Amino acid sequence: MLPRTRIAQVLQSGVVGDKIAVMGWVRTKRDSKGGFSFLEVNDGSCMSNLQVIAEKGLPNYESEVMKLQTGCSVRVSGTLVASPGKGQKVELKGEEIHVYGWADPDTYPLQKKRHSFEFLRTIAHLRPRTNTFGAVARVRNSLSHAIHTFFQERGFLYLHTPIITGSDCEGAGEMFRVTTFDLQNVPRTDGSVDYGKDFFGSPANLTVSGQLEAEIYALSMGDVYTFGPTFRAENSNTSRHLAEFWMVEPEMAFCDLDGDIELAKSFLKFLFRHVLSNCREDMEFFNKFIDSTAIKTLEDLVEQDFEHITYTEAVDILTRSGESFEFPVKWGTDIQSEHERYLCEKVFRKPVVLTDFPREIKAFYMKCNEDGKTVRAMDVLVPRIGEIIGGSQREDDYETLRRRIEESNLSLEAYWWYLDLRKFGSAPHAGFGLGFERLLQFVTGMANIRDVIPFPRTPGNLSF
Repeated sequence: MLPRTRIAQVLQSGVVGDKIAVMGWVRTKRDSKGGFSFLEVNDGSCMSNLQVIAEKGLPNYESEVMKLQTGCSVRVSGTLVASPGKGQKVELKGEEIHVYGWADPDTYPLQKKRHSFEFLRTIAHLRPRTNTFGAVARVRNSLSHAIHTFFQERGFLYLHTPIITGSDCEGAGEMFRVTTFDLQNVPRTDGSVDYGKDFFGSPANLTVSGQLEAEIYALSMGDVYTFGPTFRAENSNTSRHLAEFWMVEPEMAFCDLDGDIELAKSFLKFLFRHVLSNCREDMEFFNKFIDSTAIKTLEDLVEQDFEHITYTEAVDILTRSGESFEFPVKWGTDIQSEHERYLCEKVFRKPVVLTDFPREIKAFYMKCNEDGKTVRAMDVLVPRIGEIIGGSQREDDYETLRRRIEESNLSLEAYWWYLDLRKFGSAPHAGFGLGFERLLQFVTGMANIRDVIPFPRTPGNLSF
C-alpha cells in the first residue's frame, strides 16, 4: 500500500507520473456525462483542494463513488497527471478509491452555502473543515512555531509555569476557584470556608498569568519565557474577551524598560515576517474574504518604526484632539481601546509604544519612577485592535515592593516568596505579556476572538 502524501506536498512538489495516495474529506463532487466524476479532496494541510478524476471503470464507481457527498472521508490511490485547468499543475487520476466514512447530505450541516460565524460556533467540532477555520488553525500553528523559534534562537529557556496557583498576579480577583469540596456541604469554621480541609490546604485558583513564577526562573536562569493557557473569570460577553486564552510571557534578568521595549518590537516584527512568508495562501484568503487590509497592514508594520510617547503625552494629544470619545480622557484613567486606535490610526499612522503610566492604574509589581507618580510600564499599540503587548520593568527593591503590595490591599504573607527574591541577589528585570488570540485576531482580521481559538470558553458556554 502506498504511504500517505499530504495534499500540500503534492501541490507544491508533485511530479506528473508519481504514484501517490492521499487521504482527506470530499469538499465537492460533480459527475460528467462522459462517465467519470471529479472530486475535490482536502486534508487540512493547505487551503487548496486536490482534484481527483474517478473514472467509470473503477470497481466501486457505481456502488460508492457515485454516492460520495460533501463531508465523506476517502483514500485515493493513483497517478498524478497534468491538470488542464487553471490553479494547479497536477491532478490525481484515481485508480483505487476507498470510502472511510459517509456523510448524509440531509443532516451534514456544512454544505456549499456560506454559514455565519455565529452558526459555526454551535458546531465547533465541524467548523475546522471550512476554509476560514482551517486557515485560522494553520496560521495559529505556524505562529506558535514562530514564537518558540524566536525565543529559542535568542537563548531563552522555555518554562512551564503552574496552571493551578495560590496567587493573583493581577490583583483583580477575577479568578476561577479550584476545589474538591462538595459544594452542597462546604466545611466552615466560624462561618468562613475552611480551606485547610481542601485538597491544597489553602485557596487555589486557575492562573491569570505565569509572570510571577517566570520571574523566579529569570532571577536564576537569565532569560525565560512561558507560552500556555491562562484564565480570567470576567463576566464579559464581548468580541475581545475569553475565559480561557493563551499567553506568551518572556522575563529577562538584568533588563530595563528600554530592553523590554526593544525585545517586544523585534518579537512582533519577527512574527509578522514569519506569517507573511510561511502562510501566504491562508493570508491571501483572509485578505480576500475577511479584511482587505490584512496583508498590507502586516507588511507596513514590518517596515515601520514604532512611535514612542509617554502616557502623559498621549493624554495631552487625546484631550486636544477635539474627538468625541465614548470614554472621557483625563490623566489618571485607563487609556481605552478607542483612544489607542486613534493614536495608531489617526495621529501617528504607525504602531505606538506608550510608557510611564500612573502607578494607581497599574499592577503592584511594576517599578516606580523617580517622580513617585508613574511606573516603568509599556503598552505596544497597533492599528485595528489597540494594545497587543503590555509589560514593564519589575520592582526589584524590597521595601518599595513591600509598600506597593500593602497599598494594593494584597496579603504580604501570600507574596512572601516574591518578596524573598528581592532579598537574595535581587537584580533589575523586565518582561511583557502578549495575548496569543489577540495576536491572531490582528493577523487574520477576524472580528471576534471566539473565532481564533479552537474551542472558545466564554460566560455560559462550555458545550465542547
